[in-house]
Amino acid sequence: MGRIDYYHEENAPKPKRIVPAVSAVIRNDQHILLQQRSDNGKWALPGGNMDPGESIQHAICREVIEETGLDISVERIIGVYSDPNHIIAYTDGEVRQQFSICFAAEVSGGKLRKSEESFAVAWVHIGKLDDYDIHPAQRIRIMDALKNCIGAFIR
Repeated sequence: MGRIDYYHEENAPKPKRIVPAVSAVIRNDQHILLQQRSDNGKWALPGGNMDPGESIQHAICREVIEETGLDISVERIIGVYSDPNHIIAYTDGEVRQQFSICFAAEVSGGKLRKSEESFAVAWVHIGKLDDYDIHPAQRIRIMDALKNCIGAFIR
């Protein structure tokens, strides 16, 4: 299923719902783990929707292993991202407002691999992030993570 991310665009459709989502900034020295999404072709942090019956921590651990093959341990919350001008429209007709909690995490096991949700998975050097087509909302999370603040951002 494809998707279009609208970001501060006047022609964006009106959202019909808000769905809790998670993402993770996983660092390895001077590298961040990114995946090239198969639904829009953009590079992004691993993550996805929270399912009924699971905790937020279980959701991020599940999403990361599904999308990258890696087990993680969650270190802290980077921030809560709910910009009402970030609208996601899916080809099945669903239109939602972005709402995501982003975590800092480290790898605790597993083997790196791509999934059916990605064209590629890669450790990207922090100095090379501008060479990748990363959605602005994802860039904000990455930049917030690189600030190494103790408290969480609310955006």
